[in-house]
Amino acid sequence: MTAQRFAGQTVIVTGAAHGFGRAIAHAFAWEGANVWACDMNTEGLGETARLAHHDGLTLQTRAVDVGDSTAVAAFVAEAVAGTGRIDVLVNNAGGVRGQVGRPIEDISPADWQAIFAVNVDGAFFFAQAVAPHMKARTSGRIINISSGAGLGISLTGIQAYASAKAAQIGLTRQLAHELGAWGITVNNVAPGFVRSNPTTERQWESYGEEGQKKLLDGIALKRLGTSEDIANAVLFFASEQAGWITGQILSVDGGK
Repeated sequence: MTAQRFAGQTVIVTGAAHGFGRAIAHAFAWEGANVWACDMNTEGLGETARLAHHDGLTLQTRAVDVGDSTAVAAFVAEAVAGTGRIDVLVNNAGGVRGQVGRPIEDISPADWQAIFAVNVDGAFFFAQAVAPHMKARTSGRIINISSGAGLGISLTGIQAYASAKAAQIGLTRQLAHELGAWGITVNNVAPGFVRSNPTTERQWESYGEEGQKKLLDGIALKRLGTSEDIANAVLFFASEQAGWITGQILSVDGGK
């Protein structure tokens, strides 16, 4: 049996109710980590735990609003109390909060802030909460999950989503320089379009046959990826092999 790369490590994964987050949480659990997974979608989070237990894996799951700094701090404190350490933080929580593309004049301040809260504020609050524990151990890995939208434009047409993902990439680079002196790396995975959750399924269907073909034709490998492709990139950044890599954005998109 292959040695488990993250045996004994404590890993926090946000947005773990489905899609990327579920795949990432399960991948770390398979690799021996003590995984603490959170989401506001308690039904989906329960399914993440059920599937893990079916495979003989153990996950701790909690309902946490990543935009609530007090709730984030409490969750991190509980994980530390339970395991004595935090080795890896994966800021995967994000998305469009049920919004669709609309003209800029139709966007309310609340709509704008809701998307920033989950995509940027959450990443900041979690990094802020784990940093002291990682500094004390002079090691740690923070991996943020952004999007191709943060490097270009959003296929959804949602202004706040493209802006928030770009901001998260900026946060990644800034924290990499701030935390590097303590042996903490901060990197970013920017997925391309993946059919990974109900929102992306609706988006895929909305393109129709012609739009789907156009999307695939624009990908070098001429196919969509999977949530496991994203999880593999995250595990690389969290591994010893990525120990001298920080402040980087890895596009996992089949080639553009």
